[in-house]
Amino acid sequence: MLPVLWPTTGSNNVTYKLLGADVSYYTGKARAYLRFKRIPFEETLATQAIYKAEILPRVGWPVIPVVITPSDETLQDTSVIIDALEEKYPETPIVPAGPKQRLVAYLLEAYGDEWLKLPAMHYRWNHCLDWILAEFGSLSAPDATPEEQLEIGRKNAGRFHGSLPLLGVHPTTEAAIEASYEAFLADFDAHLAQHPFLLGTRPSLADFGLFGALYAHLYRDPYPGELMRRTAPNVAAWVNRLREDRTNEGEFLDNDEVPDSLLPILQRWASEYGPVLRDTAQLFNTWAEENLQGSGEPVRIPRGIGQHRFTLLAGEEGEVTAERAVFPYNLWMLQRALDHFGALTAEDQAGCRQLLRSIDAADILELEFRRLNLVDFKLSA
Repeated sequence: MLPVLWPTTGSNNVTYKLLGADVSYYTGKARAYLRFKRIPFEETLATQAIYKAEILPRVGWPVIPVVITPSDETLQDTSVIIDALEEKYPETPIVPAGPKQRLVAYLLEAYGDEWLKLPAMHYRWNHCLDWILAEFGSLSAPDATPEEQLEIGRKNAGRFHGSLPLLGVHPTTEAAIEASYEAFLADFDAHLAQHPFLLGTRPSLADFGLFGALYAHLYRDPYPGELMRRTAPNVAAWVNRLREDRTNEGEFLDNDEVPDSLLPILQRWASEYGPVLRDTAQLFNTWAEENLQGSGEPVRIPRGIGQHRFTLLAGEEGEVTAERAVFPYNLWMLQRALDHFGALTAEDQAGCRQLLRSIDAADILELEFRRLNLVDFKLSA
């Protein structure tokens, strides 16, 4: 019998299983979504025993969250989980119907999932090391002594701590990451002073995308959590609102409005993350020409395909440029927005272009690259 940690009841007796942990970036996103949608689920802590008995046999590699459906189907990757459950539970959708709002929802989901990793990982591993090692040890072996848990945490933390340079977290970028994140917090706090969520009184896919980083790492971890509560109280209140929201109600702004208070966040997306997407598309196309010639069968794509330069906006310090790995998964996330854009009427496409033109990012809508898919829980092309 799996230990049940977060029982949730709904209007029917069909129950999903969520395998995850409170310390996990993406478990927070999935859990908040399930709660808002009132989808009945039971959460099981992803201990070493659960990885061995459930996750590895189902997925093939150690990753959370994993959702097991009532029909014993395995879902992994929060975007896939949400897409599947939105189709199953269409009431109170979290993806707006409006062309511009839906585009923004996809773009900011990717920003939260992929770009906020930089401050999330920096603050966790450079400011909260002892705390997170104890958390990892407790997660893996909840019945062990604190000393044993700390040692287990050290052994299990290597692949996470070791990923910092790949993400672009270096001693030379740490101050810029903090400056960029604090500016984002200020912009988000100002927006939330006017709207309870990103696009109105209902949380959207964008809210859940940002929530993963802002709850699991940047609110729960002690150092950035204190920073958020002190400097961005509206963001801290949003975290708690979204974490506990089971109302399954609210509305998106009328007339497909993207409020002006959201533009500074979109401009930061365009200035920092936009160039990464452009580079990734160009470098992936080159990599694909060299590596994807053959039978036409799906080919597994490596997590990283080399290095490139990126730039952070560091406030008064100006711009800071450094190297990071090239992650094709970013294109899979962008592909969701481009698929939406490609299905629009010419008039609606013009409105989306105008929105992105206002933040100097309209060319993102024209990026072309070989189509990516998730096959057997791995990226393929």
